Amino acid sequence: MEASKATKAIGVPVATLVLIWAAWKVVNWLWLRPKKLERLLRQQGLQGTPYTPVTGDSTKMFSMRMQAKSKPMSLSHDIIPRASSFFNHLVNQYGKNPFMWIGVSPTILITDPVLIKDVMNKIYDFPKPDVNPVLKFLATGLASYNGDQWAKHRRIINPAFNVEKLKIMLPVCYESINDMVCKWEKTLSSDGSSDMDVWPSLQNVTCDVISRTAFGSSYEEGKRIFELLKEQAELFIKIFFKLYIPGYWILPTSDKNRVTRNDRDIKASLKGIINKKDKAMEAGEVPKNDLLGILLESNHKEIQEHGNNKDDVMSIQDIMEECKLFYFAGQETTSVLLVWTIVLLCKYPEWQKRAREEVLQAFGNQKPDFDGLNHLKIVTMILYEVLRLYPPVLELGRVVSRDMKLGHLTIPKGVRVTLPIGLIHHDCELWGEDAEEFKPERFSEGVLKATKGQVSFFPFGWGPRICIGQNFALLEAKMAISMILQRFWFELSPTYAHAPTQDITLKPRYGAPIVLHKL
Repeated sequence: MEASKATKAIGVPVATLVLIWAAWKVVNWLWLRPKKLERLLRQQGLQGTPYTPVTGDSTKMFSMRMQAKSKPMSLSHDIIPRASSFFNHLVNQYGKNPFMWIGVSPTILITDPVLIKDVMNKIYDFPKPDVNPVLKFLATGLASYNGDQWAKHRRIINPAFNVEKLKIMLPVCYESINDMVCKWEKTLSSDGSSDMDVWPSLQNVTCDVISRTAFGSSYEEGKRIFELLKEQAELFIKIFFKLYIPGYWILPTSDKNRVTRNDRDIKASLKGIINKKDKAMEAGEVPKNDLLGILLESNHKEIQEHGNNKDDVMSIQDIMEECKLFYFAGQETTSVLLVWTIVLLCKYPEWQKRAREEVLQAFGNQKPDFDGLNHLKIVTMILYEVLRLYPPVLELGRVVSRDMKLGHLTIPKGVRVTLPIGLIHHDCELWGEDAEEFKPERFSEGVLKATKGQVSFFPFGWGPRICIGQNFALLEAKMAISMILQRFWFELSPTYAHAPTQDITLKPRYGAPIVLHKL
């Protein structure tokens, strides 16, 4: 009896201490630590939004985003107030390197090209942030890995994107794009014209290209995977701003259940395709020249050299994630580059004419070839200027894993940095007073001359982590634009409404209706 009383007497203060400790941890997470970080940033002269517990600036961001996208804009290229409204507001109110809040973490916008170069080069000091709970169901892979895991995946994947492999994949691009332009020709009326929204066609053709180049003979099954990934992206957009509400992701919502179910179906399909190819390779079949075959071959070579050591080779799960990433990122990037290129060539018929003359001089009505595509100077200038004005991705995020010096700043551990691509690409101080104008001639002597050697143009990232698929995306875009220019001239439809909207990538919210005319 006495022992029981003694145990209770000890238990009460212990429980009280545990509760006090837990309460302190919560208060530190929700208030003390964020306020300390805010104070450290302000002491260095940085300005930004005051800290709001739990949600940070997510509510304001969501509200401004919805207001900005509620109606079309005039057909100008001053798209940042609409497509990146909160970042635009921050810079206007707080200056060049403002900070904001993503939940309980402060995020500094880095707009100085010198500091951007530093962040991009120091990939181990400024790693990618942890993938949020929904995005990991969309795609992880090379783009989200850090450290040794990133280095391993980059080494194994590199062979799939060398010049010789790109040459081999080019006929597949041609086949898919040719199918699309033939369908467009069938829509022409008796006067040789057709008013149509080309945005769905461009999404479909880039999906078809990725399906064929990624999975070869299994591309029909690959297209089903793409449909599921597309739905995952839509669900991600729908619930993104709710993720900063503590505990939201553990709630059994219908959206969460759908995300989980889709992920299970995607993995089952991918695993089936991978196992089929693996068995064919084990039986001595020469791997096909599709991305998955090349990836498996490269991984098998690593296994032969290092054994099946998980630190040196990729698992089936790793390969599935890379396929998802190539599928999603490759399709999204190229489709938005193509749609904005067509819109701008409609708005600037003199550049459309110059591009067509170059294409016809290079290929006539023949099939575009690899060397010819790589020597298209005017088309390349146009694509670069489109990527400057309408970059597919508007920002890149990094975290600070320890206290770091960045120029004159000391950035404490736990702070994030964001590189606002859209803001940089439209900055008049970097690009001149004509920054909002479509002037492909600024790239006539290449990117280095156009940027004056600064890191002010990085639609595919920059430095060691530059997008591994950028050459593939640009080659596919050149092929598509060339084949369209060979058969049509085009102008904007009267129904076109200009509404660049950031839904993971920068998309035309109301599509891209144009009037096609047969040459």
